[in-house]
Amino acid sequence: MPLKPITVAIVEDDEEILGGLESLISRSRGFRCLATCSSAESALDELPGLKPNVVLMDINLPRMSGIECVRRMKAQLPEVQVIMQTVYEDDETIFQSLAAGAVGYLLKKTPPEKLLEAIRDVHNGGSPMSSQIARKVVHTFLQTGTSPKETENLTKREHEILTYLSKGYRYKEIADVLYISVETVRTHLRNIYEKLHVRSRTEALLKFLQK
Repeated sequence: MPLKPITVAIVEDDEEILGGLESLISRSRGFRCLATCSSAESALDELPGLKPNVVLMDINLPRMSGIECVRRMKAQLPEVQVIMQTVYEDDETIFQSLAAGAVGYLLKKTPPEKLLEAIRDVHNGGSPMSSQIARKVVHTFLQTGTSPKETENLTKREHEILTYLSKGYRYKEIADVLYISVETVRTHLRNIYEKLHVRSRTEALLKFLQK
């Protein structure tokens, strides 16, 4: 049986960029473009009913920002995986995006093949970022610090899951190693998010690694 394509929605107000992304996704094997939206408002109206696997989200949208859109979308679609696309590299914007629930953060100059790789990665449980952005993320979280009590509240199994995630394991691989279901892994992660007061894998990992 052929694998189901990864369904993707694009939220971008620049028509040329939007068209290019739609064309790339539509003609790439293993992907399906479900929808394109030119504003946060239209995305919040349309995407909950479509339930895409992955959303490519521009930050600098008219009216409501992409960051606020992610925050509201994750409340409606907690399973959706969001990759932020932007020209910005400033620490505060990166931090806000990840805190809102994004799991990937790429510059718009990312080559097409790298973008497709990032979509596959995030769909399989990864958190893709440009190397220069990854350095900024680590620096930002190191500056904020973490309360020791937060990680002390994690169970042994939750520590195990975060340890495997920090080594690059995907959900399915973690489930296989620990002899549990992928859904159980997701349930543990939801509990981890609540205990660490975070909204994404990336933020949870960075807090965990600071302990």
